[in-house]
Amino acid sequence: MARSRSAAALVSALLAVSPLLTGGTTPLAAPAGVAALVPHPGQVAVAARAPHRPCPEPSPAVPRPSHPARPTPDATQGAVGGPALATAGLATAPGTPTPPPVTATSWVVADLNTGAVLGACGPHEYGVPASVQKLLLAAAFMPDLKPEQKVRVTAGDLDFEPGSSAMGLVLDGEYTVETLWLGLLLNSGNDAANTLARLGGGPDGLAGGLREMNAEARRLGAYQTHAATPSGLDGPGQYTSAYDLALIARACFAREDFRRYASTREAQVPAQPPAHARGFAMFNDNQLLFKYPGALGGKTGYTDLARHSFVGAAERDGRRLLVTLLGAENQPQAGWQQGAALLDWGFGLRPDTAVGRLVDRTPDRSTASPAAAAPSAVARAAAEGAAEVRPAGGTGERSPLLLAALAGGGLAALVLLFALVRRRRARRGM
Repeated sequence: MARSRSAAALVSALLAVSPLLTGGTTPLAAPAGVAALVPHPGQVAVAARAPHRPCPEPSPAVPRPSHPARPTPDATQGAVGGPALATAGLATAPGTPTPPPVTATSWVVADLNTGAVLGACGPHEYGVPASVQKLLLAAAFMPDLKPEQKVRVTAGDLDFEPGSSAMGLVLDGEYTVETLWLGLLLNSGNDAANTLARLGGGPDGLAGGLREMNAEARRLGAYQTHAATPSGLDGPGQYTSAYDLALIARACFAREDFRRYASTREAQVPAQPPAHARGFAMFNDNQLLFKYPGALGGKTGYTDLARHSFVGAAERDGRRLLVTLLGAENQPQAGWQQGAALLDWGFGLRPDTAVGRLVDRTPDRSTASPAAAAPSAVARAAAEGAAEVRPAGGTGERSPLLLAALAGGGLAALVLLFALVRRRRARRGM
């Protein structure tokens, strides 16, 4: 008991001085497994939410159909990307025009080049992704799967909700990975999603693919995202946020091959005798690509539970902007049109406008996947959304040394804390 009280005191002291050590102004939240040692958990909760400002909505309000309750993830919301983003309402920089009214329940407009968040509505609110989740599939496997590799379709690949979107794969048909990527992004093929996830999952097949997708979300810093299906079809415990979608989409658009696939308007599916003796054409279902000047592509999504979701990007005068939105209705504007209106708003802002930023985490695939090795205490803390650090620049980053100090306790914590202080001083020339 005395040891527990001592550990609690140490954790409380570390949390109290954390702003001084990190150059920020907000105390850290205790990581999972440590909060129980702290006498007053409320004192170490995540940063308080920003003042609520309602997001502009169409008038009169658009009626929303009743549907089953959305999943409620057991996770902590934090001000990742900056304290102004810790709101369920509107986040815009002072002096900026009011964004256009949209039916989306949450959205983010960000600069693809700099990572600056220009504005947002409930960026960290949990939502259901629908087919925009296919971007996480692309982020996870496009770097490793060879486009010329050929894949034979199995019965399991064709096991998905009847009537949902598909590119038209046939059992025992043989397709290149490149054709599958095109079918995934142009036709939102759920059959392509299952096939690519199985291939990327290696010996564990589809299950391994899902584990790697969720590992990729963690590598990118998308801690509010969990995939239960590779296609985005609704599944238990599946969720994301508009902010996480922006992180994932930015990683995708950083790749030349993804940009090429996403901007393709028409592609040919090769013949697969006897079912498709001559092959057939498929067309991109993202209308932004056809009707918005400078469009770079993106992804549409819809399920009864998720409603309409959308990710789109466009370039104008050298600026490349990204929009993500969740929970939209298709009236009075389609999802892509709501995205286009938000892009117009973003392009109308000064280039240096920012209310937060997209955290920049380059995925490291040199180490074993979390599915293959037990994560360290630091990795567990990070994966559970622990210890947001806000440096002097006002952006949210994680300090692995301080995380370890908080998780470790005792002499190890003090040693790591001392190392952190020395490192901070060295960086500042002290």
